[in-house]
Amino acid sequence: MKKAALAVLVSLAAGCMYPPVQMKQSIDDQPPAPRAKYTNGSIWQDTSSSLAEDFKARRKGDIVTVVIAEQASATKEATTGTKRETGISAGIPYFMGVETTGLANWMNLSNLINASTSSKYDGSGTTTRKDVLNATVSARVVDVLPNGNLRIEGQRSVKVNNEDQVMLLEGTIRPRDISHDNMISSAMIADARITYSGNGIITDRQQPGWLMNLVDKIWPF
Repeated sequence: MKKAALAVLVSLAAGCMYPPVQMKQSIDDQPPAPRAKYTNGSIWQDTSSSLAEDFKARRKGDIVTVVIAEQASATKEATTGTKRETGISAGIPYFMGVETTGLANWMNLSNLINASTSSKYDGSGTTTRKDVLNATVSARVVDVLPNGNLRIEGQRSVKVNNEDQVMLLEGTIRPRDISHDNMISSAMIADARITYSGNGIITDRQQPGWLMNLVDKIWPF
């Protein structure tokens, strides 16, 4: 019984831990460059670069530089106020001569019913959030869609003092949005998924311990 309880406790504790961010497997699957063939006697080959060709990414395996400049802010404020009052009064000052009898000595017939209710509610709430992320990361074209758009994926890992800072980027871009110097803004990436997180002792210290997470999950109050 004790072993079963210990196994359940360990399983719950493992579920409360934050998994580290993992880097993706290498996507270096560029197609091989065509070989030069000089059998036709021409100096110009398929592997030669055009004099008018730019260096913008357009094929699978090409690299494009993404300038991440994400700024998001939101503010929401709500105020609610309600008030309601109700009053009712009823009486029978004259009713079949009863007011002249002894019953009128302990009963005020002119004020038989006198009731009132009142309710008031005031509520207010405010929420504010602001996010800023500035970075630059190079991404590789992993697929060319039928309409000419490019699917890109990029990742960057920087390790300083045993602290890993991991950035992952995915999305779809249009070739015409790429600048002449082969750069594109993150605002022009469709279906963008940008992840920036860290692995290390500093990240661990910014999170509650596994026992605290366990207590928060099973505590009924």
